[in-house]
Amino acid sequence: MLWPLFVLLAGSDEAAPSFAPLRAVEPWLLLARTLALTAAVLAVTLAIGLPMGLLVARTDTPGRRIALVAHAAPMFVPPLLPALGWFYLFGRNGLIGGEASAGLLFSDLGAVLVLGLTFAPIVTSLAALALWNVDPSQEEAARVVARPPRIVARILLPAILPAIALAAVVVAALTLSEVGAPMFLRVRTYAAAVFARLGGVDFAPAEAFVLLLPVLVVALALAAVERRSIGRRSFAVLGLRSFRSAPFALGRWRWPAAVFCWSVTGLSITPLLALGWRAGLRGFADLPLWIGGAVWNSLVPAAWAASAIVALGVVLGPLLSRRDRAATRLDLVALLAFVAPGALLGVGLAAIWNQPETAWVYQTSAIIVLGFVGRYAVVGVRTLAVACTQTPAQIEDAARVFGAGYLRTLAGIVVPLHWRAILGAWVFAMVFCLRDLETAVLYYPPGRAPLAVRVFTLEANGPEPVVAALASVQVLLTLALLGFALGAAAMRPRAHDDTSVRQRQPEFREHAGAL
Repeated sequence: MLWPLFVLLAGSDEAAPSFAPLRAVEPWLLLARTLALTAAVLAVTLAIGLPMGLLVARTDTPGRRIALVAHAAPMFVPPLLPALGWFYLFGRNGLIGGEASAGLLFSDLGAVLVLGLTFAPIVTSLAALALWNVDPSQEEAARVVARPPRIVARILLPAILPAIALAAVVVAALTLSEVGAPMFLRVRTYAAAVFARLGGVDFAPAEAFVLLLPVLVVALALAAVERRSIGRRSFAVLGLRSFRSAPFALGRWRWPAAVFCWSVTGLSITPLLALGWRAGLRGFADLPLWIGGAVWNSLVPAAWAASAIVALGVVLGPLLSRRDRAATRLDLVALLAFVAPGALLGVGLAAIWNQPETAWVYQTSAIIVLGFVGRYAVVGVRTLAVACTQTPAQIEDAARVFGAGYLRTLAGIVVPLHWRAILGAWVFAMVFCLRDLETAVLYYPPGRAPLAVRVFTLEANGPEPVVAALASVQVLLTLALLGFALGAAAMRPRAHDDTSVRQRQPEFREHAGAL
C-alpha cells in the first residue's frame, strides 16, 4: 500500500505531480455529489440492515437463519452483477420494465437503491454477529424492568456500536470506490471520473492520482472513525463467543417480522436469480465461446493471494489480538489499503511495475496477486485477530516457558487451535479477490482478464444472454466457496480445537498460575 503511494507522491524524474486539476471547481462539486450519494447509500443500508440484524439475532422470527444466509449472498459479488439483474427486470425491455422503471433505475435514486440493497447484508451480518456475542447478563437484568424496544435502544445498540461503526466504514469505503455499477447506471461519481482518466483517449495517470488525493483524505477519516469506535476494546466484540439468551418473543408481531425478513431477502436474491433467467439456455450454450480462461484467471490469482493474506494473518493476527504496538500500526496500514480507492493502488502498482526490468511481473498474473494482497490483507489479519482473542494468552506463554520458540509455538499451538478460522479467512479473502473489479481492471495482463473484468468489458456491447451467463458463473463460483466455508464451519470440533480450549480455560489458567 505504502510503496505505490510514495512512488506517486515523488513523481517521475521529469516532473513532480501537478495539482492543477484540483484548482478547478468541477472535481470538488463531483466529490460533494459522490459523498452525498455515499451518505444516502449508508442510510439505506442502516435502515435495512439494523432491523434485519436485530430480528435474525434476537427474536423468534420464523426462518430467520435461512433468511440471513440467503440475504448475505449479494455482498460477496461485484455490485455490477445485481445492477445487471435489476436491469434485466426493470430496464426498458426488461421482464417487468418500461420507460418509467428504466428512468428510475438509471438515476441517482436507482443507484442508491441498487447499492443500498447490495451492501445492506454487510450491516446485517456484522450487527447479528455482534448481537450474538453480547453478554446476556445486562439484557436479562433489563428485562425485569423494561420492555424490548427500550432494551434494544439502551442496551443492545450501544453494546454493538463498534460493529455498527465498522459496517458503516466498510459500506462507505466500498461505495466511494465502486466503479462498475455507477458507470452501468450512467450515474456520475468521483471514482468513475477518475477511472475515465485511466483508459481510452483520456489516459492521464498522473492527473488521476492527483484527483484521488481528496478521496485518500476521506479514506483516512474513515480509518480514524473505525479505530476510534473500537478504541481500547477487545476484538472479541466481533468474535465467536456466542453468548446466547432467550430470544424476544414477538407474539402477534412474529409473522409481520417474518414478512419483513423474507421481503428483504427476496429483494437481495431477486437480481441474482434474474441473471440466470436472462441467460437462459442460449446464454449458457454460447458461454464456451466467450468465457475463455476467465474462470482460471480469477481462481488462480485469488487462491495465491488468499494464501499470502492468510500467511500474513497467522503472523499478525495473534500479535494484534494482544494489542502489540507494531502489529496495530501495520493493521492500520492494511485497513487504509482496504478503505482507500482501488484506483489509487492500481495507479501506483502500474507506475512501479510497468517497466522493462519488471515486465516478468507486470505481464503475468503476479501483478494481480500483488494488488489483491495489498488491498485485502486486512481480511485475513482481522479474522485471525478475532479468532486468537477467543483463546487465553496463557497457552502460548506456557509453551514459551517450556522452551518452545516462536515458529514452534506458531505451528504447534496457533495453527492447530485456529485451523477453522484460518480456513475461513482463506475463503473470505478469496471471495473478496474474486469480487474485485475496480482494482484488477486497471492492470490485468493482456489475455488474463478475471471473470469480473470480463463481465465489465462485455456488458456494453456483448450479447445480453452471454453477459448474464458470465455473471451467473461468477455468482455460482462465489456461492460454491461460501458453501465450502459453511460446511467446514459446521464440522464437528476436534479435541484440540478452540471449542475445547474455551471449555478448559479454567484448567489452562490454573496450570499457567502454577508455572
